Amino acid sequence: MEYYHLSELIHRLAKQFGDEEVMRFRNEDTGVWTSISWQELSRKVMIVAEALCHIGVKPQSNVGIYSQNRPESVLIDFSVFANRAAMVPMYASASIPQIAYMVSETEMEVLFVGDQTQYENAHSVQEASGFPKKLIVFDPKVKIKKEDKTSIYFEAFCSHKNRNSQDIISVEKRMKSASDDDTAHIIYTSGTSGEPKGVVLTYANYKAVMKIHDERLSYLPQRFLSICFLPLAHVFEKAWSIYCLHRGCCLAICFDPREIQTCVKEVRPQAMCSVPRFWEKVYAGAQEKIETSGFLLKYLFGKAITVGKRHNLDYVNKGKKPPFGLRLRFKFYDKIVYSTLKKVIGIENGLIFPTAGAALSETINVFLQSVNIPIIYGYGLTETTATVSCFPHIGFELETVGQVMPSIEVRIGENKEIQVRAASIMKEYYKKPKETAAAFTPDGFFRTGDAGALTDKNGIILTERLKELYKTSNGKYIAPQQLEARLMADKYIDSAIIIADQRKYVSALIIPDFGEVKKYAEKLKLVFDSPAELYRHQPIIDLLDERIQSMQNEFSNYEQIKRFTLLAEPFSIQSGELTNTLKMKRAFIAEKYKEEIDNMYKD
Repeated sequence: MEYYHLSELIHRLAKQFGDEEVMRFRNEDTGVWTSISWQELSRKVMIVAEALCHIGVKPQSNVGIYSQNRPESVLIDFSVFANRAAMVPMYASASIPQIAYMVSETEMEVLFVGDQTQYENAHSVQEASGFPKKLIVFDPKVKIKKEDKTSIYFEAFCSHKNRNSQDIISVEKRMKSASDDDTAHIIYTSGTSGEPKGVVLTYANYKAVMKIHDERLSYLPQRFLSICFLPLAHVFEKAWSIYCLHRGCCLAICFDPREIQTCVKEVRPQAMCSVPRFWEKVYAGAQEKIETSGFLLKYLFGKAITVGKRHNLDYVNKGKKPPFGLRLRFKFYDKIVYSTLKKVIGIENGLIFPTAGAALSETINVFLQSVNIPIIYGYGLTETTATVSCFPHIGFELETVGQVMPSIEVRIGENKEIQVRAASIMKEYYKKPKETAAAFTPDGFFRTGDAGALTDKNGIILTERLKELYKTSNGKYIAPQQLEARLMADKYIDSAIIIADQRKYVSALIIPDFGEVKKYAEKLKLVFDSPAELYRHQPIIDLLDERIQSMQNEFSNYEQIKRFTLLAEPFSIQSGELTNTLKMKRAFIAEKYKEEIDNMYKD
């Protein structure tokens, strides 16, 4: 397979695939899905690239995008690449201070914005700092302020008035002179602790990623349909989408991640990268269906899972041919149970579902593998251009986050830190030489900040985030992520955060799943006017206590939760508990809920 520079990738493949579909998106007003061909995408990329050149975007200058996922998100990326400029993706939910920091540090030339809120946030930053120099607005319904004389709507920006023959010549020259060493993206880390850092990823990084994925995923057909719903500001979705385009695939763009369940049913994708939370919801829904079924259906579900586990994990995954009788039973349950479950979700055409970004409960992983859902669990960071490891097609180890990818070196360093050396590792942290130097060992390995171990099959066992490792006042170390993942696999628990650092025992803040707890309360005929009132009822506290205790058997006594508090308000980006990548801000939560936490340690 050829590996084209990203500045020319779309145009090279457009010659090969022509009028075939490369993207589809859902019209926000009509709900109808619309397609774009490779040829049309190539044409539009050049139009935008020429318009960017016309307004003064230079090679290796910085262009940003601040919007929900939309087809223009992909279009802008490749238009920026054609100019040899660098792209700075921003989360649609980013706040004014976050935008101001990124815009100021990168001295951004141009910023594409999506809706009214994003426009107004960006405009206020522009007025205060002078950057970005120009705003380009996607949504024609956005009202541009009267005093704003520099902003322009995307449609007008693309008109023939904003480009000429000289721009065409300049862009073509830039594409021909594009180098693998050029910066492709500056992707900012979440900043769960300290100042956000801009991770500089080059074209060489992406080329390396494409090669190692082609080798690991060689069993896939060249082309398939992948739905894109994680933010394209996240390296996981960004790198996966670019990889899909490299394979000649079609991307279905989901504008609103809250509508992913609807979009999946409409698109019926063959691939989708997601975080474990999506599959936790699938598992919880399946468990509820099983629990509420009659005896016969419950028996059928139980046998189907047992047979699927034995067939897929005990035989197929180990490279062994299942016995004839087991194969027959598996085919029966595949037709009656597995395919029905997948059709209900919308994933019956699934070929591969990469999953990463947080801990995936082994219980859930085993369930998904057993019902024939092709989950590929993996691990990576922004600094590693996403994937460091992932499950191979067969021979994966469930207790791991996958096998180290081809051509990537991984070793276990001091304090059991996972360290990585590869062509896919970032160039640097933007304008932060001290932080860059500190991130690498003297012999060039990147320090991930994650602790773990390697198996005999070169699989990575991820144990904890070193910066989030808790030490109790009794000197015991606690890895909160494992227990949190176990708790959030329960249908009655929406979110959980472990408290243990410098405390005499482990406690937890628990946010129940209101919908499930409400159903339970209605069966008991409990009276309540709000979630907070519901969670004060003793039967609800007893329910959660029983569920929590039942999930702790696999943990040592000192790791187990001794007390917990139920919170009525979910964690969110807006209220400050979550980063844009939905990671918990532990220090912020500890401060915000200090009183509730302290109360759990009163004798």
